[in-house]
Amino acid sequence: MQVGMTARQRLVTLMTLLLGIALLWLAFDAAALADDGPPACGGKILEKCTPNSGDTAWMLTSVALVLMMTIPGLGLFYGGMVRKKNVGDTVMTSFAVTCLVTIIFAVLTYSMAFRAGSPFIGGLDRMFLKDILSDIGHGGIGNPNPLAATIPESVYICFQMTFAIITPALIAGAFAERMKFSAMLWFIGLWAIFVYAPIAHWVWGPDGIFSAGNDAAWVKVLDFAGGTVVHINAGVAGLMCAIMLGKRADTGPAHNVVLTFIGAALLWVGWFGFNAGSAVTAGMQAGMAMLVTQIATAVAAFTWMLVEWALKGKPTVVGICSGAVAGLVAITPASGFVGPVGAFAIGIAAGVVCYWGCTGLKRMFSYDDALDCFGVHALGGIVGALLTGIFAVEQYGGTAGALEGNVGQFFNQCVGVATVFIYDAVVSLIILAVIKMFVGLRVSRDTEREGLDLVLHGEIVQ
Repeated sequence: MQVGMTARQRLVTLMTLLLGIALLWLAFDAAALADDGPPACGGKILEKCTPNSGDTAWMLTSVALVLMMTIPGLGLFYGGMVRKKNVGDTVMTSFAVTCLVTIIFAVLTYSMAFRAGSPFIGGLDRMFLKDILSDIGHGGIGNPNPLAATIPESVYICFQMTFAIITPALIAGAFAERMKFSAMLWFIGLWAIFVYAPIAHWVWGPDGIFSAGNDAAWVKVLDFAGGTVVHINAGVAGLMCAIMLGKRADTGPAHNVVLTFIGAALLWVGWFGFNAGSAVTAGMQAGMAMLVTQIATAVAAFTWMLVEWALKGKPTVVGICSGAVAGLVAITPASGFVGPVGAFAIGIAAGVVCYWGCTGLKRMFSYDDALDCFGVHALGGIVGALLTGIFAVEQYGGTAGALEGNVGQFFNQCVGVATVFIYDAVVSLIILAVIKMFVGLRVSRDTEREGLDLVLHGEIVQ
């Protein structure tokens, strides 16, 4: 009996030992497999790593939102404000610019703007988007751009492409109803290469002269989502176009304010992808950018409405929509750096300054900025960029503004605004002069009288 018990005990001990060895082997094997797996992208890990799925999902959404801002948002916003005989050409411009800039960006300007090269312009290592790893073909493993370390580079390319698209599309508001379609295509193409790409690299490139993330930057300019790169850039180019083209032969009221309202609404919604998406992560900075965007836009629209009501006796649909866009523009450079108090101040300033820019300033200098590209985008961008240097909160964006004792940041913003303004104006004028010499800029008086839709496109809007 004693021998039998001993045998059973030995058998149980042996089975327990074998089970323990098996469990240990499985544990070590799992750990080995985990060690062999690709690391998460981010920080200094930028090769053969797996992107963050939450950040990627948010950025895919942001791409769609920002593209919606140009087609259909901007097309309808501008299309409703021109005369009926030119609405087809206006929406066609937004669509054609989307196609043209997509091609140029993929071939050349992504690499020029967002890859390392020199302090003034990026390299050409991504021409034709070469060396972009296929996330599908490599099992979800990729090499992200250091500027967006937790998402696939393909997604970052798409996101920045939508910014490159809407910026020159905004310029069309200045030359609406009188520029040759062929001249427009030449101007937008050359401007995207010689103006947008360098300025985007200065401010956002990894080694740009104004890049806040570049330790060797000459001057660190805060521009979270495009106050200088997008809005001042587009507005100044628009003013140069208006000056070179001259005034329209005749003008008229907006042909359909409902289209303008729909376009403004699409811009407002899409702008959450524009500003909150510029965090390039689905984190707290994106949340604050979204909140201040909503506040500043509402405050600016309401302020514009009150100013117009007080001065002209009636609030208008086009007015409140323009005020909303002015607020969206002004909060753009500040959105990742300021809090709600700064958003209120920026909204009020944008509503007042941009209203004056679209009325008093335009009358003072007598230029025909047809749809107020300069008055809304350049002035709104300047207001936002400068006030970023005042209201920036270190807790939100990592850099303090003048109110927190960093007065130098305000002067940095002034340098950035002035440099972009001057460079853009000079190069835009050169491009326009060359096009005028070889192609011509303006349609004939007969074409302008009959309408660009019928003469240039063989179509009319019923």
